[in-house]
Amino acid sequence: MKAETRTPAEIFNGTVRYVIPLFQRPYVWNKADQWEPLWDDVHAVAEQVLETLDSYGGEANIPPHFLGAIVLEQQWTQSGFVPVRNVIDGQQRLTTLQILLDAAQLVAEQYGLPIDAKALEAVVLNSPDLTQHPDEVFKVWPTDRDQDAYRAVMDNDGAVTEDLATSSIARAHAYFAEKITEWVEPEGDEEKRRRRISALTRALRSHLKLVVIDLEPGDNAQVIFETLNHRGTPLLAADLIKNLVFQLAAQQKDDLKSLYEQYWKPFDSNKWRRDVRQGRLYRPYADIFMNYWLVTRLLRDVPADRVFTEFRDHVRRAQLPAKEIMRDIAADAQVYAGLEGLPWDSMEGTFYYRVIRVMEASVVGPFLLWILRWPEQRMPAEQKHKALAAMESWLVRRMLCKLTTKNYNRILLELLRELDQGGPEIAGDVTERFLSRSTASAVYWPSDEEVIQAAQTVKVYRDLTRGRLRMVLEALEDKTRDKYAEHDHCPRGNLTIEHIMPQSWSEYWSVPVHDHAARQRREILVQTLGNVTLVNEYLNPKLSNRPWTDSAAISDQVEPAFGKRTLLAKYSMLKLNSEIVEQHQESWTDEAILERSTTLAHRLIEIWLRPAIETQES
Repeated sequence: MKAETRTPAEIFNGTVRYVIPLFQRPYVWNKADQWEPLWDDVHAVAEQVLETLDSYGGEANIPPHFLGAIVLEQQWTQSGFVPVRNVIDGQQRLTTLQILLDAAQLVAEQYGLPIDAKALEAVVLNSPDLTQHPDEVFKVWPTDRDQDAYRAVMDNDGAVTEDLATSSIARAHAYFAEKITEWVEPEGDEEKRRRRISALTRALRSHLKLVVIDLEPGDNAQVIFETLNHRGTPLLAADLIKNLVFQLAAQQKDDLKSLYEQYWKPFDSNKWRRDVRQGRLYRPYADIFMNYWLVTRLLRDVPADRVFTEFRDHVRRAQLPAKEIMRDIAADAQVYAGLEGLPWDSMEGTFYYRVIRVMEASVVGPFLLWILRWPEQRMPAEQKHKALAAMESWLVRRMLCKLTTKNYNRILLELLRELDQGGPEIAGDVTERFLSRSTASAVYWPSDEEVIQAAQTVKVYRDLTRGRLRMVLEALEDKTRDKYAEHDHCPRGNLTIEHIMPQSWSEYWSVPVHDHAARQRREILVQTLGNVTLVNEYLNPKLSNRPWTDSAAISDQVEPAFGKRTLLAKYSMLKLNSEIVEQHQESWTDEAILERSTTLAHRLIEIWLRPAIETQES
């Protein structure tokens, strides 16, 4: 490859097109990280040029400002057509530079001398007389997702529509136009304004430098793409994977545009590029999916920082056609993207809500993807639901019994291998059998007796996150509604947790002051499952620490003079609270808490069933 240092005037001289291949990532630079620093640099250079305008040869002493490197690959074009180079690396900076040049040209056209406006136009647009297609007037042509916005902002006579104005391309152009206009001071002295525009024009054309790397025949564009250091927004693993599979498709003489439209286009949307929470960290949505996809194929752990490397090695080993790889990824991506839109009252939607969203058990992601990717002809609905129910029960029971999550990653990988060996036709049976067969603490599926005991003794309010405890209570509400033939489901995620006997119980819910054991027992009981319920956010502060009955509220001079029972009866529509109100009209005691814990525990073991399979030591 050949590397030379060139100015924008040299790079964009004559009739030329720098095309960003459709398999490159879209434009992602932003104001804080790239546009502001770039404008600060250009502004500083323009100020230096301004000081030398009246001195002959003074510009020669201005040090150039380097913008970084771009890697170009010469494309074959017929004689008489515009020469084309593909941008293998550096598309973000090259696109930004063109947007900056065009914004400067727009301001120069409005407030500067015609010679400056023409000088800037020459590095932005090709002559229409020398092009075959209207879009060939643009010297840089972005990837598919950005073309409409780019076309709009680069046309000084056109208007940017509302839907395009929010794109990064349009916002970058508006930012640079605004900063340049501020700097040239259009309301000030005309001569000063024109001098500033001339200084900026010279700075942009001649005092910025890029290292231009032209690949020669035989150079491996993919290897160079992977190994170059990138300034600015880091590449996603999905970006590297995209580049690899499309380079492979090009070698296999596939129709790249057709493959992109059919299989890859959704990955360039904001939905796939957004950061989502995974445990304590945030990762790009597309990278999380690629990680899960690889785990389901390799059946082993794939660290987050090795997603691309493992993918590349997998592709080389498998030697599959690029089209087949993309088709497989796209099919699973559709399944994964559909998780957020699953019907909330379906088995699949409930599993996703409880396990992935609330419990944040991201380790289960590959398992869920593997289960849901099969059509019903391969995996009967009964087997799919059995697998999901078993996994959810195993996780929730272990959570309630405070068992370790330490080896979940290894356990789930072992399960995936057994599922892969058994096939989708018996996935539910395999999952149940795998989770039931061990008594080792790391894998053990707690029994009914252990869940009941945990409900009576574990301080769930302190030991579970609010979201997880709320999820358990939501499930109990649904189960209680079944008992009363109520089929509407409990609202999810918008109810708050309330202690029936308040945590600060000593003010109105006293025990004999000298009975130390009774006081300690109550401190535990108020945090157990039997003493917590759900209420809406408006009712919660009304309940506060008040006593249980109206008479007690009157006796203790609590205003307004209503007990908790009255407020729950009047304002709560939940069946969990109806039961409490109906069964405990006169008092809410320690014994009542223990009794309710036991009652709810029996519902828990019905919600999250454990199959009656004989266990054996693993």
